[in-house]
Amino acid sequence: MASTREWFESVAEAQRRAKRRLPRSVYLALVAGTERGITLEDNVNAFGELGFRPHIADLPRQREQATTVLGQEISFPVIISPTGVQAVHPEGEVAVARAAQAAGTAIGLSSFASRSIEDVAAANERTFFQVYWVGSRESIQQRLERARAAKAKALIVTLDWTFAHRRDWGSPAIPERLDLKAMARFAPEVLRRPRWLLDFARTGKLPDLTVPNLANPGEPAPTFFGAYGQWLGTPLASWDDIRWLREEWGGPFMIKGIMHPDDARRAVDIGVSAISVSNHGGNNLDGTPATIRVLPSIVEAVGDQIEVLLDGGIRRGSDVVKALALGARAVMVGRAYLWGMAANGEAGVANVLEILRGGIDEALLGLGRASVHDLVPEDLIIPSDFTRAPAPA
Repeated sequence: MASTREWFESVAEAQRRAKRRLPRSVYLALVAGTERGITLEDNVNAFGELGFRPHIADLPRQREQATTVLGQEISFPVIISPTGVQAVHPEGEVAVARAAQAAGTAIGLSSFASRSIEDVAAANERTFFQVYWVGSRESIQQRLERARAAKAKALIVTLDWTFAHRRDWGSPAIPERLDLKAMARFAPEVLRRPRWLLDFARTGKLPDLTVPNLANPGEPAPTFFGAYGQWLGTPLASWDDIRWLREEWGGPFMIKGIMHPDDARRAVDIGVSAISVSNHGGNNLDGTPATIRVLPSIVEAVGDQIEVLLDGGIRRGSDVVKALALGARAVMVGRAYLWGMAANGEAGVANVLEILRGGIDEALLGLGRASVHDLVPEDLIIPSDFTRAPAPA
């Protein structure tokens, strides 16, 4: 169906509407990529280098998209990727959780989210809690207990981050808190986007720049930059630390940020349930290849020992199908759903998920595949220089 005021027919249209609705700094935070943005662009563009080998007759009348990720049954192979503090819409991650729940899929909730694990898990029974290696082991244990009490179904630990925040095009300014000085500074760009401001005005509060999931018991939630400073000051995690974290959690466990087969094999060795091939959406080490380029080498390294997901550059259902054909169990989406939420709140997130679901179904039909589990590399036309893998030792 054609786009209307309440419906958009592509993720690209959601992005255009998000740009028109959001203040400039908020929008720039959503499209940011480290330094030159080489990885950011490759994440998206690499999908366009892959072609399909379609069939035209004896096509399946029904196509099945259901699968399982981290022990949870989901209706189609797309889950919500954890993203940090959101100033996109007043309902934040709770609206996202409801949309994902209605779509029959899971949400990954960032420990740097703007809404609490309790609120989000109450809105979606398939909530996966994401952590960084921040603070002492004792404080990390307390976060695990809190997530467990909220009935989070799995733990995601994100390791693909080098604390690089340089942007050749300039980083968007993000205040530590929205005091009078900050409001005066941002007033001109906010007044150019009155609908965004009106959404928050109706709730009686401004965007919250604190991170409730990193609050210590009995203490107020830290600001984003306060928590970020603690993260910067924490010694980097070792494989022994990650093994300890996996054992402390004791349930389904994913490492997000794998880009090298050696790390994939180490993840298998410490007993994780799943890995996500991810370069932090192009916000890690610039010049890292697109995730879809390294996916085949990661799948080859681990075989069927653990679940492999992909995160980065998904804009269409056909992108999802390409990732599955190359061995991914499912994909995680971040910017796509944030643009949907900016465009139309919870309904916009649902809109994006439905676009992806419909695109998957169309690609399955064209390829003559009755299930997402039937997809194989032979369904694709893969250029000889497409994939990236480390040189043999």
